[in-house]
Amino acid sequence: MSSWQPQPDALKQIVDTIIQSTNERNSQQVQHGITEKLNEFTRVPEYIAYLAYILAFMNQQEDRIRTIAGYLLKNNARLILRAPPEVVAYVKASVLQAFFDPSMMVRNAAGQDVVAFMGILEPKNWPECLQQLVNSLDSPAADQQEAAFNVLEKACEDYPRKLDVEINGTFPLDYMIPKFLMLSEHPSSKMRAHAIACLSYFVPISCQALFTNIDAFIACLFKRASDEDPQVRRHVCQALVLLLASRPEKLMPEMVNVAEYMLYSTKDKNENVALEACEFWLTFAEDPDLAPWLQPLLPKVAPVLLDCMVYGEDDLLWLEGDAEDTNVPDKETDIKPRHYGGKSHGLERDANGDGGKPRLGAYGEELEDDDDDYYDDDEDDEYADEMTTEWNLRKCAAAALDVLAVRFGSDLLNHLLEPLKNKLWSEDWLQRESAILALGAMAEGCIDAIEPHLPTLVPYLIQTLNDPKPLVRSITCWTLGRYASWCTQGATEEHRNQFFIPTLEGLLRMVLDNNKRVQEAGCSAFATLEEDAGPELSPYLDPVLRNLVLAFDKYQHKNMLILYDAVGTLADAVGPSLQNPQYVEILMPSLLKRWSKLKDDDEDLVPLLECLASVTIAMGPSFLPYAAPIFDRCATIVHNSLLQYQAFQQNPDMDEPDRSFLVVALDLLSGLTQGLGMALESSIARSQPNLLSLLTICLKHPQAPVRQSAYALVGDLAMNCFPLLRPHMPGIMQELIVQLDPEPKVEFISACNNAAWSVGEVALRYGRGEF
Repeated sequence: MSSWQPQPDALKQIVDTIIQSTNERNSQQVQHGITEKLNEFTRVPEYIAYLAYILAFMNQQEDRIRTIAGYLLKNNARLILRAPPEVVAYVKASVLQAFFDPSMMVRNAAGQDVVAFMGILEPKNWPECLQQLVNSLDSPAADQQEAAFNVLEKACEDYPRKLDVEINGTFPLDYMIPKFLMLSEHPSSKMRAHAIACLSYFVPISCQALFTNIDAFIACLFKRASDEDPQVRRHVCQALVLLLASRPEKLMPEMVNVAEYMLYSTKDKNENVALEACEFWLTFAEDPDLAPWLQPLLPKVAPVLLDCMVYGEDDLLWLEGDAEDTNVPDKETDIKPRHYGGKSHGLERDANGDGGKPRLGAYGEELEDDDDDYYDDDEDDEYADEMTTEWNLRKCAAAALDVLAVRFGSDLLNHLLEPLKNKLWSEDWLQRESAILALGAMAEGCIDAIEPHLPTLVPYLIQTLNDPKPLVRSITCWTLGRYASWCTQGATEEHRNQFFIPTLEGLLRMVLDNNKRVQEAGCSAFATLEEDAGPELSPYLDPVLRNLVLAFDKYQHKNMLILYDAVGTLADAVGPSLQNPQYVEILMPSLLKRWSKLKDDDEDLVPLLECLASVTIAMGPSFLPYAAPIFDRCATIVHNSLLQYQAFQQNPDMDEPDRSFLVVALDLLSGLTQGLGMALESSIARSQPNLLSLLTICLKHPQAPVRQSAYALVGDLAMNCFPLLRPHMPGIMQELIVQLDPEPKVEFISACNNAAWSVGEVALRYGRGEF
């Protein structure tokens, strides 16, 4: 044990603060003060030693207080990297001591601390801990055995590569892997589950110690495949998925048996087992090299996936899908954070076709950015439907069917035609709903094969929008959205009257449904229809706008964000057609009503500004009567955002300001510039500080999305009102040239593209002598 000892006064202060934090009667202000105090403690180099002492040795305190100290220790684990050597030694020894405490709560907290510290320090710098955990697997005490295995499993999951190292001349995994294989036969099902889980986490990293024992590992999986415990079977399925992804050649000789087992497991009554097994088919479908092995299995796999897409009883209880809840306010937890990047111009905008708007998935939910570290593929995100956050069997099966459709097209449809037909015409609404989801899932890959059936299917779907079950109406909206391009592509009057107009009318009805989930799906699908229809929507603008305006008075918070997207997308789609004074009078009062209600720091102002950016471009000169107050507010937001960022740079302890307000304010100013051009002269002239001076500061902003939108504004000013920009060009040009990096970092590519584009636009005007 280290020579470090706690100072009584400091110890009392920390213990008292932890005890105060547990008082449920604390006011928000008091709780905030306690949090501040705990944050201040982190500046003391010995803080983690005090927490370790409370966790391991203060038996006179309640287990709850010791446990909280353990969780604080885990949350501040990185402090060990700059702690004095005696503190490091004390913390390591104390955490291991607490790991064998009589209290289960304390042991569990200490276990989490062990995982955190071993990950930060790395096993090679704490070999005695790893050795103690492995030795505990042979302990006669079952709870000690299991606690050690629990920690080892978490470590294997979180940082398998850090365990695959040489320590003091030996590779610990050379004896750990055989030990895990042996423990897969343990009488305790929990120990068997831990053993297989630990082994599986070394598959993706091509661990030599595991692949030396690969045949024994696969034999172990087959042996445990029919284990009575579902947790063991779940880990067997997980291991087979990981093997398929990284070492498929090891499974191919046994693929007939493996496929049969995974099909059987996909139908397991335990949903966790079924979900892991279903991941096998998603992984199989995603690898084009495995297509020849997968194709013969389609007749069996496809119907099983279709059956997995039926809502389970637990889903239905959670969803409460039958409610007419349009008047029920949303919970803030239902609304995902939204991410606003800068505005793209030129080639990048054309290639992406999205202009920086969020991607929407099934039911219109906003999809995560591509850096999401759990599911990397759009196919997976697409089916993260409804307001649930959990990946489940239904979503996995839908995603797998989507990828299979892209891979096998008509071949897949041939195997599903009969079961789909039966489900679509079933009296059971759950069967109908799952078949409609399947039709949407297959839309991209099977479109050529499905197209001959669409003259029958699209009217069926439009009729199904009248279904009494909201969950059926909502999935029908999503599926119609997936076929929107077919509904809008017909050049003939007959196609328009038979498919396009009924789809348009049906989705507009769903936009005003009395169920919030249907509103969400209907509004999202309608936005998709808008994108595909483009100018074809122009003759129908009057009814479209009147319906969307009604939605402004009907929608709760979450769906209002989707409605902004739909209005912005409509403006992008129909362009100058929106300049008709009749349409301006329908739309603008509702937007201005929302605008007047929102304060400058209200997060809901951000999507409204983004929506207005599209509307201003489309309305052009017709927007002029509304332009001055909107311009002034945007200029104020830019100014205040820059002041906030300046304050943050001077005091890094402050929270970093949200850049979204600045980004979308610049984007709306770009929209005003494109729509109104020289008509903005008086607004720019009276802005204080002058907007173009603020713009020069934005070009230097540390955040790439801010610079990206600022460069876009420079280019738009150059294109539409260069004389206003001309006096400020020396300062602006200097900043632009700095950004012309031929090999920018990935996160700066969009900003550099916009800078290059805007330099080109400026150069064109200089070349013409437009002074």
